[in-house]
Amino acid sequence: MRTQLVLSCLVFVCIVLCEVVAGAGNALRNNFYKSTRCPNAEQLIRDITWSKAKNDVTLGARLLRLHYHDCFLRGCDASILLDTEGTEQSEKEAGPNLSLGGFDVIDDIKRQVEAKCPGIVSCADILALSARDAVSFPFKTSMWEVETGRNDGNVSLASEVSSNLPLPDSNISTLQQLFAKKGLNVDDLVALSGAHTIGFAHCGAFSRRLFNFTGKGDMDPSLNATYAESLKKSCNNLANIVEMDPMSSTSFDSNYFNILINQNKGLFQSDAALLKDTKSVNVVKKLQNDKAFFVEFAKSMQKMGAIEVLTGNAGQIRKNCHVKN
Repeated sequence: MRTQLVLSCLVFVCIVLCEVVAGAGNALRNNFYKSTRCPNAEQLIRDITWSKAKNDVTLGARLLRLHYHDCFLRGCDASILLDTEGTEQSEKEAGPNLSLGGFDVIDDIKRQVEAKCPGIVSCADILALSARDAVSFPFKTSMWEVETGRNDGNVSLASEVSSNLPLPDSNISTLQQLFAKKGLNVDDLVALSGAHTIGFAHCGAFSRRLFNFTGKGDMDPSLNATYAESLKKSCNNLANIVEMDPMSSTSFDSNYFNILINQNKGLFQSDAALLKDTKSVNVVKKLQNDKAFFVEFAKSMQKMGAIEVLTGNAGQIRKNCHVKN
């Protein structure tokens, strides 16, 4: 009886270990491409991205936003890059995604990578790596670790955007629910909102706060009045763009948190919403320091970059990021 029990335990342990080992091959990991026919993939992507970022101070913001919008729908699978096929519109055609940029940059990186090692590097990994590298360019070092091994998805539906993607006018409960749905907590919500420290926004994304907040032609009282008046002048045309972090939109730093909590200059309603919850307010206060922000942002970007990824035999490596193979 004892012998049988020992044997049963050994079999159970063996099964568990085998499952762990088998699963490990299907997970993201550091330097995934080192053991493939494209060992220098990450260096190549960084070199190309940095060469582009050198002459484009907006590149980091555009690629970061593209990566973010991708991950919140079906995970980080480059579905945001797919063109519409047939009658069902793809993600990029949905209203909140019409202002996205950087598609041409991903296309160029993909072309150069394919020329070196065809069929090896996914569009999803290129997007994740180039977003990190573009933001990191001014610092000349990687600002967060990107584990690789993602495959590309085959499904992209505009109809799924509104129920999954946090929007500029989202309130705090909606933000928390959408982030929790993706395995992200309040710390991640606040840290990732810090991405608004770089880049620009179209006036149409926040105009209701300026001109018709409650439907009576009024302004959002939580917005700094002087700031609001300057925004009104800049937004006489809703297609105009303004800095998301006034006077600091090209510097990746903690200034976003400082002006949010000390000056009420969060541009979007979703920014102001972070001040409506005790826990998120505490995180905002903590991230007013550059060092603290960089550390927490790095952690949250790693978590976001692993949302519902396709690895192993799931998905494919697209030859062209715009279409399925």
